[in-house]
Amino acid sequence: MIRAVDLHKSFDSLEVLKGIDLTINDGEVVAIVGPSGAGKTTLLQLLGSLDAPDKGHVFYNDTDIYSLRDKQLASFRGKNIGFVFQFHQLLPEFNVVENVAMPALIAGRRRTEAFDSARKLIEYMGLSQRCSHRPAQLSGGERQRVAVARALVNNPAVVLADEPSGSLDSANRRELHRLFFDLRRDMGTTFVIVTHDSNLATEADRIITIKDGIISNI
Repeated sequence: MIRAVDLHKSFDSLEVLKGIDLTINDGEVVAIVGPSGAGKTTLLQLLGSLDAPDKGHVFYNDTDIYSLRDKQLASFRGKNIGFVFQFHQLLPEFNVVENVAMPALIAGRRRTEAFDSARKLIEYMGLSQRCSHRPAQLSGGERQRVAVARALVNNPAVVLADEPSGSLDSANRRELHRLFFDLRRDMGTTFVIVTHDSNLATEADRIITIKDGIISNI
């Protein structure tokens, strides 16, 4: 379970988050929606420990992640949180297996174990024939499925996704949406998704709307 308590965040004189309280339960698929500039991505970054709040706390079960030292926090993030971004951010010089295995290698897992986990996820994604391909040789939908596999390689409790279908056509958006719910069913993964895609939002278990830095509904 993830719990945010009184999160505030400003950039210079601009107050982006003005006291966010929310709880995300294990196994939920939650959509975060709202107008551009409302603070959705900032909230996702705070939940994922990619940035620190000016005030407030984020708990993963009983762990207050911002009470951890830098190395402890990096280790916690690598083992417990996966990330998917709009433009996949795959490393162009590495092939599919290497890209998926990278977080496991960074977390200190043995190379054989990391690559075994990567290949199993790639097979789950239906991309076994693409293992030796580099990102430039993949379609947009394939690249995003590789990015999802990379997010899952350390078996995190939660995947945080920032506009994951924003760069995809309608067919690939539908496929990616189905994939999230398949992963929740098969692996028990919790998904927190920032999206402007109304179809994905309405399919989620719960919609959280942010407006002017505060939650207007839960």
